[in-house]
Amino acid sequence: MSEFINDKVIPPVMSFINTKPMQALKDGLLYSMPLMIVGSVFLLLQQFPIAAVGEFLTSVGLYDIFTTTYANTFNIMSLIAAMGIAYTYAKNEGFEGMPAAVISLSVWLMSQPQSVMFNEEAVGGVVDRTWLAGQGMVGALVFGVIVGMIYCWFLKKDITIKMPAGVPQGVANAFTALIPAAAIIVGWTAIIYIVDITMHTTVMQWVYAMIQAPLQGLTDNLGGVIAHQFLVTFLWWFGIHGATIVGGVMGGILTANVSDNQAILDSGRELTVANGGHIFTSQLIDQFCTVTGSGLTLGLVVYLCFFAKSEQLRSIGKLGIGPGLFNINEPILFGTPIVLNPMLAVPFILTPVLSGALTYLLIQWGILPMFTGVVVPWTTPPIISGLLVNGWKTMVWQAIVIVGSFFIYFPFIKMYDNQLYKEEQEAAE
Repeated sequence: MSEFINDKVIPPVMSFINTKPMQALKDGLLYSMPLMIVGSVFLLLQQFPIAAVGEFLTSVGLYDIFTTTYANTFNIMSLIAAMGIAYTYAKNEGFEGMPAAVISLSVWLMSQPQSVMFNEEAVGGVVDRTWLAGQGMVGALVFGVIVGMIYCWFLKKDITIKMPAGVPQGVANAFTALIPAAAIIVGWTAIIYIVDITMHTTVMQWVYAMIQAPLQGLTDNLGGVIAHQFLVTFLWWFGIHGATIVGGVMGGILTANVSDNQAILDSGRELTVANGGHIFTSQLIDQFCTVTGSGLTLGLVVYLCFFAKSEQLRSIGKLGIGPGLFNINEPILFGTPIVLNPMLAVPFILTPVLSGALTYLLIQWGILPMFTGVVVPWTTPPIISGLLVNGWKTMVWQAIVIVGSFFIYFPFIKMYDNQLYKEEQEAAE
């Protein structure tokens, strides 16, 4: 089985993940992460669970200021993604990235509706903020990759304006980008015109209707959660960073789901599935599937530290408990090891799948609240992260999940521990 996976399954998967578009998507999305985290802090302050705090912020004029800060950090994620993906694509090809980012921004803005309805009248000369956050995310992914590919094609073919030696580098870069920029903008103008006269919509709205909405609907279900987490741990068991690979594919969709949920609250509506809310978001993965590391391994670490008889496992446990509290578990994955260890494959794959599935159902049944727009850095320790992201109910359930992980791992790690202990005793004799 191991040989079949390594020879037949892993190579094509890695070939896909290592393609230039996938690398650009994976790394380019990270440019929006700092703004999302900072914006979430202001959102958390604005929606603090103690009413007196909100009243105080309103009385001193900070409530609206915090709203402005949040709207222009967290709620511009797709704008940043459109630039970051094109920038990363060009940089990975060895070219200056900023010209590609600027062209991508222009294409992204051109693709949006150029007016908004106000009092039943179309108002032009504005940017429709509807598309700045999650609703424009897939458009940003598509446009960023397309611009990056076309821009780099022109540079590889040397179809550029060359400046003589001695011209400042900034000026030379601007002229280098002139022909690719003109070709991309002219071509995109033609696409906008064709979509307008044939479909009577904008390119961004067409992408949302034809690609993003179906993808969100297809993945936002119990099967999507189970498949996502199975793939993460399945790949990790072979030593491949499953969280990075699967996150590179699903990151944009899950981020868009987070933004959509917050947009429902911002509109004054109740956050429910009936109102278009999403259960499967990045917080569900971060707080209940990869919390304490892929495989939800803190329960395993507790056994290693306090119950293991094998000296090898006790040493690994002491090494891994500190990083594990900050959701880093590579010492456990490679030191225990879990990677390619058939005795620990079942709990490693089962634990996060079970946690994610149960969390999804509890939210669906209304026992846990749906996730809003609050996100925290992935290194935030468990329990604290659950409280900050979604309140005390989520914190309590997160604690229950971590305790439960100990009992899922227990029979498997105990059997492995006994085997190692026996080998150590024989070696000592």
